[in-house]
Amino acid sequence: MAAVKQEKTLWPMLLTLLSGFALSQAFRTTTAILAQGLTADFGLSPQSLGAFAGLFGLSFGVAQLLMGVGLDLYGLRRTVLTAFPLAIAGAALSALAPGYAWLMAGQLLIGVGCSPAFLACTLFIARHFPAERFAYLSGVAMGVGGLGLLFTGTPLAWLVQHGGGWRTGYAVLAGLSALSWLLIWLRVHEPPLPQPQPQNAGRESWGQALRGFAALLAVPHTWGILLLGMSGYAAFLSLRGLWLAPLLMERFHFSLVDSGHVALALSLIALFAPAAAGRLDPGTARRRAWIANASLLMAALFVALALLRQHAAASVALILLMGLLTGYGVLQYADVRASYPPQLTGRALSAYTMAMFLGVALMQWCTGIVATWAQLRGVDAHMAVMLAIGAWLALASTAFRVLPVSPLVAGEK
Repeated sequence: MAAVKQEKTLWPMLLTLLSGFALSQAFRTTTAILAQGLTADFGLSPQSLGAFAGLFGLSFGVAQLLMGVGLDLYGLRRTVLTAFPLAIAGAALSALAPGYAWLMAGQLLIGVGCSPAFLACTLFIARHFPAERFAYLSGVAMGVGGLGLLFTGTPLAWLVQHGGGWRTGYAVLAGLSALSWLLIWLRVHEPPLPQPQPQNAGRESWGQALRGFAALLAVPHTWGILLLGMSGYAAFLSLRGLWLAPLLMERFHFSLVDSGHVALALSLIALFAPAAAGRLDPGTARRRAWIANASLLMAALFVALALLRQHAAASVALILLMGLLTGYGVLQYADVRASYPPQLTGRALSAYTMAMFLGVALMQWCTGIVATWAQLRGVDAHMAVMLAIGAWLALASTAFRVLPVSPLVAGEK
């Protein structure tokens, strides 16, 4: 009974934290809808557009290291409340940006400000909910956070097309971010951990914490986890957050709002896919095989999308199928949690999340280069980009299969 009562108090706090993650999801997927307006106003090349989209992931990923340590040292509430105002400032700066450099500065601030958002949610779940529900609750958290993706579908497309352009979109996001910060300040007060530290246990220093992160990289099974972590979510986000609307508009002559409808449908599917995958979690012994197979299937879907140059309906169907398949990402979080002892769980999740968003930045930047290269040679830029993503993901999936497995996971087989 006490556990049920405690859980009732935990859910409002988790949902409030997830409002920040939802806005983080919105910020990282705006480029696909805003690309046309940004290109028209600032004359951006595909490479510049890719660099702009990738800067969110780069700043987000690099800041993960510091935010992960901050969450351990100062707690979830204080870290999120300190960082998130940077996202508000970045959105306001982007709305007023007179040029590309100011836009990049705004994107940098947004990425750093949003960096603790999802990690705070996963650590909150790991610390205060039963371990056997971690995969399912992480899936629910990713699904709720996906509400931010809904905003950057049809609503944002309509707002941009009829309500004042891309600057209005950033202004609305700045206002919503300020509201989220206020709710977190009012509602989130993390309860004490079930097993508090002894009174004489000293707080870990920043140097010790950073050395702890470096020590993770010396563990052989970390590399397979991080390589696929850098690739799976990056592949989906490069499509949803950067190339979706340009592909549909340039290949099949969709309007911006029509492209927004596809983005909205994709986001709705992605909203429920993680929770469904969490429910279907096969357990520690079989989870890695599911992850490897799902990532390889996703790579094949990107190759198919690259080649379907004349079939709009089939392309949209493939894109929606990709949204359904993205749910396997929550199994990767569960695999990370199972691969390390409890004292390293927070640090491992932080390192994994950092790898995810560094991967997003790298893939979006690289696909921008691929698109520019293809255009200069008269090749279909979207075909080149989708083939590059498919090849990248297939290589990462192969690395995940062949590199060492954690003894904690291998022992379950």
